[in-house]
Amino acid sequence: MPKEWKKPKMTEAERRKAASDAKKTIARHKKARHEYLIEDTWEAGLVLSGTEVKALRMGRASLVDSWVEIARGEAWLYGANIPMYAQGSWNNHAPTRKRKLLLHRTQIAELAQKVQAKGYTIVPLELYFIMGRVKVEIALAKGKQEFDKRHALREAQDKREAERAMRRYVRQARH
Repeated sequence: MPKEWKKPKMTEAERRKAASDAKKTIARHKKARHEYLIEDTWEAGLVLSGTEVKALRMGRASLVDSWVEIARGEAWLYGANIPMYAQGSWNNHAPTRKRKLLLHRTQIAELAQKVQAKGYTIVPLELYFIMGRVKVEIALAKGKQEFDKRHALREAQDKREAERAMRRYVRQARH
């Protein structure tokens, strides 16, 4: 096949399929990266009821004050708030119930072993749809001290100022 041949254009159906398979973020725990030092991350599936999925499709969820625990070889997400589905009937879900995470047995064992170390916890970072399935990104994290948080904020501010100075310098050099 010669190099000058181009790929055929995507049909409307192919474009829609690609768009539906793309990652769509539902909720993000923004303060987690500020509060914790992230060591490692995993992607886990989530066991949900029908009304929970419908509420998530409306883009409503919160991971603030949520955490992950490992009990008897299973991983559970606690404190994640998925509000009740407005059109739900009497079998609507409880907003902050514990939800089972779908991970491989080896991943659960690895997380359980690392959490035994002092100061480590498992926090959810992001909740998203990928290929029509709800996934949660969880992280093994160690809590930061107050001075570490201030140091991280100072570094980010210094980096922003340096980038601004570089942009000003480049703009002046062009004129």
